[in-house]
Amino acid sequence: MRLEREHILSMLEMQANMNTKINPAWLEAGYPFLRAVVVESAEAMEHYGWKWWRHQAPNPDQLRLEIVDIWHFVLSAILVNARGDCKVAADWLEKRIAALDAKSARKVWVFEREYRLEGMSLMDKLELLIGISAFRKIRIPLIDAILDDCGMSWADLYRQYIGKNVLNLFRQDHGYKTGAYRKHWHDGREDNAHLSEILDDMDFACGDPRSALYAALSERYAMTA
Repeated sequence: MRLEREHILSMLEMQANMNTKINPAWLEAGYPFLRAVVVESAEAMEHYGWKWWRHQAPNPDQLRLEIVDIWHFVLSAILVNARGDCKVAADWLEKRIAALDAKSARKVWVFEREYRLEGMSLMDKLELLIGISAFRKIRIPLIDAILDDCGMSWADLYRQYIGKNVLNLFRQDHGYKTGAYRKHWHDGREDNAHLSEILDDMDFACGDPRSALYAALSERYAMTA
């Protein structure tokens, strides 16, 4: 399933709002969003397991969470390129997502070299994402291929993005920047674990899922004293 324009625009608007909450002048701040993609991609590789000299068990849930975090920073970079105009950014992203069904989407050009995504391992794709991001490039077909390898659809990414965005907003509202926020809640588990449980029971087709998510997080966090 590909994303509808309303979903693309919604994510971009949510990301712009979050960035503004952190710093109203975020567009002029020169934040290296694609550098963050480099770091998050390396963390994703750690959760998958890349070290050949010792046993490593892949952690698919944590891997998918890293992919969602990567998407936050990719959206931010797209918004910077569009000078903060969510509709312009949506036009750019919608066009590239719509083109993913074309045969040409199975390869990307970087540094005057063609990379064929078919047959590449997830580790090689994440490594390529690191290289591309380090040179401040965005390649949506590569992200699409990484989603496939992680067992995620674009609909899954949209759903989990909303969840993580609401959690990030909740964190900011409860002292994340000042250090007052408690990431481990009443039962000793991190907030991400509580979010996953809430998402499993959430109906995104009804009402306002963002408000419902925020309320559910608030209820659980209130138990952490």
